[in-house]
Formats: sequence, C-alpha cells, structure tokens
Amino acid sequence: MRQIRLMLRLAGEGVSAREIGRTVNVARSTIQDYLGRAKAAGLTWPLPDELTDDVLQTRLFTKAGAKTGFRRRPEPDWAVLLCELKRPGVTLHLLWEEYRASHPAGYGYSRFCDLMRGFQKRMSPVMRQEHVAGDKLFVDYSGKKVPFIDRMTGEIREAELFVGVLGASSYTYAEVTWTQQKADWIRSHVRLLRHIGGVPRLLVPDNLKAGVNKASFYDPEINRSYGMMAAHYSVGVLPARPRKPRDKAKVEAGVRLAQTYILGRLRNQTFFSLDDANRAILPALEVLNGKVMRRIGVSRRHLLETIERPALQPLPEEDYEYADWCLARVNIDYHVEYDGYFYSVPHALIGQQVDLRATERGIEIFHRGQRIATHQRRYGGVTRHGTTPDHMPSSHRHYAEWTPERFQRWGSAIGPQTEGLIIAILARRAHPEQGFRSCLGVLRLYRDLEPAYAEMVSAHAVAIGAFSYKSISAIIINRTANGVSANAEPAVTDHSNLRGRDYYH
Repeated sequence: MRQIRLMLRLAGEGVSAREIGRTVNVARSTIQDYLGRAKAAGLTWPLPDELTDDVLQTRLFTKAGAKTGFRRRPEPDWAVLLCELKRPGVTLHLLWEEYRASHPAGYGYSRFCDLMRGFQKRMSPVMRQEHVAGDKLFVDYSGKKVPFIDRMTGEIREAELFVGVLGASSYTYAEVTWTQQKADWIRSHVRLLRHIGGVPRLLVPDNLKAGVNKASFYDPEINRSYGMMAAHYSVGVLPARPRKPRDKAKVEAGVRLAQTYILGRLRNQTFFSLDDANRAILPALEVLNGKVMRRIGVSRRHLLETIERPALQPLPEEDYEYADWCLARVNIDYHVEYDGYFYSVPHALIGQQVDLRATERGIEIFHRGQRIATHQRRYGGVTRHGTTPDHMPSSHRHYAEWTPERFQRWGSAIGPQTEGLIIAILARRAHPEQGFRSCLGVLRLYRDLEPAYAEMVSAHAVAIGAFSYKSISAIIINRTANGVSANAEPAVTDHSNLRGRDYYH
C-alpha cells in the first residue's frame, strides 16, 4: 500500500507511467493497471486522511458488484463433507469429484481444498503448545511394526516400535519390543529414562491399557503397575485426551520421523532378534538427533545437552524393577492364584481381598498395606502350589506330612495283606493323595481288630476288588454277622504310630 500511495502521488504531480515504473522498480503495465483501478474507483491525489490501507485495498481490488465474503460459485455443505471425510476410504479428491458431478461449474480441486481447510480451521482451532525444558516426555507406539524371522521355523514375526520424545528439545528415543503389554511398556520407560539421563516432570502417554485403565479427560485411572513405576521416579502421568492426537503432537511427529529415519533405513535389513534390531536402530537415532533442525539452526542432541538435561530431575540410584500389581481374593484353600500358580497366605484371611505384587523372581502378598506372605515365583514344573507350612491350620499341616510311603508303612505294621490293600487303594486313584482319606478310614476300622483278622479282611477285599472305605466296612460287618469273631486277643502289634486321634477331619 505504501508503494501504491507513492504511485498515486507521482501521477497526481504529472509524472508519466514509465517514470513512475523506474522510480518504484515496477513494470509500466502494472503502473497503468493500478492507475486505471484508481480512476475507476474515483480516487485522486491527495487521498482523504481517513482512507486507511484496508479501505484503499478494498476499493482498488474488489470486483464491481461482488460483496466481501461472497462467492459466485455454488458451494457444498462443508459440515457434511467434514463428516464424510472421517469415513474409511474417503478422500478430498473423491469428495471433489462428487461435488463437480453435481456442480459442473463449481470450484477447481485446489480451490476446493483451500476452502475445506479454511472450514476445518474455523471448526477446530489449534493451540500451539510451548514446551518448557524438563517438563514433558511424550511416549507412544508406532502403528507400523518391525518384521523378524524365526531362526527355527522361518516364520515372520512382528515387533512393536516404542517412541519417546522430549518436549523442549524434541530429542527422540526408539526401541523395539515384542508386545505392548505392561511388562514391555514399563521396561521401555526404564530404558528411555536411563538413556536421556534424567527424569522429566510429566509423562504424556496415549490411553493404551498398559498405562491407563480408564481414559477420561477429568479423572483418568492410571494402571497401578504403571503408577508404581512413576512413583519410583517421582514423575507425574498426564494421559492425552481420548482421540485427541494433537495433545501429543510431539510424539506423533516423532513417530513419523522414527518411521522415516528408522523403518525406512532398515527396511532392507533382516533381523532375527530384538537385540539385533535395537543395535541397528542406534545409528539411525544418532543421525536423527544429530541433524540440524532447519527452523532453529541446532540439533536435537545439542538442545538436550544444553537446555533439556540440566532441567531434568536426577535418576534414582537403582532402576525400577518391573512388578505386576493386581488384586486377588483368598480361596477356601488359603491360596491366591497368579499366572496359573497358587501361593499360600495365612488361613485366617480366607475370603479376604489382597494385593499381589509379582516380579520375575518373587511374589509378595499384601493385606491392608501390610506384607503377609512372600514366595519364590514358580515357572513350569509339576508342583503348582507354593505353600508355607505356617500358613496352614494345624490339622492341615499334619495332613501335608502324609505320603504314600507312610501309609504303606502303617499297613505293613499290620501285615502284608493290609499293605497290599493300601497299595491297591492308592494305585486306583489318579493322584495318590486322593486315596489318603480312604486309607485312613480303613486303618481306623482295623484299629480295634486282631491283626490276623484284619489280614483276613484285607485278603478278601483284594480278592473281590473292594477298595473303598464303605466296602471294607461292609465286609467286616458281614463277617461278624456270620459268626466270625473279630475280638480275639488284643492286637499284639503296636498301632500307636497311627495316631488315630489326630487324623484329619
């Protein structure tokens, strides 16, 4: 506008268009066009004092008969098109083709896109986020995965790409893990914090289940295992709003850069393990973080070293050891279950809810904030129960001391036929422990019998296949009813080792 005012002043003083062009370094045709517009708008020098630049521009360059903001060509309903654009497979070009089919004289594709973007900006204005050094660390998983080949089977398996970006420096970290589960998610955080050498004030994750149990703008529920890791490092967790990727634009941009600098550069390499892939990622990260950013003229690494790291909190003395926290209820057998294995607690807590903390090596169980039991974690093997004797009632502790060999010894104290009966009873059960009670019942029946008579009953029971407590009891009753005396001399054999009064009941 300053040059146009100079053109009008020189023209008013009688200077030719050619001379005006030389003075302002503009083509003579452009000078003539501007002077023609001024004549058509009725503008002469000197211009009125109240004529501002905006009014002057409007009078010179607005077409006659066209009001400001008025478009001569038909427009679609932009709100409807914006909703259609959210559908899978719908693109701006497709919407433009449908628009031109209905309005052949409508806007061209480029103008159509400009108008759509203008409408989107009016509907959802974007707040530019200013990040303070040491304030936020954005974390997320890339949607694209890294392929691996199984050495044994040759099958292709895909791994997840974890990405973390610091807010102020845009310093980027990436690594691959097999899953997005809690264990991999939290351990990636531990390695990330160790890599950058400090702890920010806030973590900004997405709302994946490994980090957030319940997404909410007002009161998000943080996964307890994730929260314990955050408490170890004294860092807050501020999840992004659900379905609002602009809340974590830093990591979204970092994910795109990681895909370009990492996945793109490694696309022709073949990996057989996570360690191979993570070693290959390091040089790509060096290139990414060492590259000078165009707008500010320094690299991400330079910003990390000079601005971000001094503002980070120091790391604790020890790295966080991943632990899975969960709630459990004590079963009637005073055990709680974790990962298919059972761990005992004091029997007085049957039916109570407890907190269970599981690490790679151990299991800790808490009740109302107090640790009540610790166990070595079980993997594989036949024994699925980890039972501490002190947790058992006294009668159960005695029962746990029973073994098939002990019952055989009790039977052999009476005689070989009784020992054979005990062996047969235990052998008919899928698990010998299931026959312990039957053996106890039989030995109780024999407690007041003469050993010779008990041997006779045992031999008869084996012969007819009577291997239950009820069957053997019926044999004794029938033989007594038929006149066979069961009470001759008191048994010579000492049965005190049977401890009949202490039998489990």
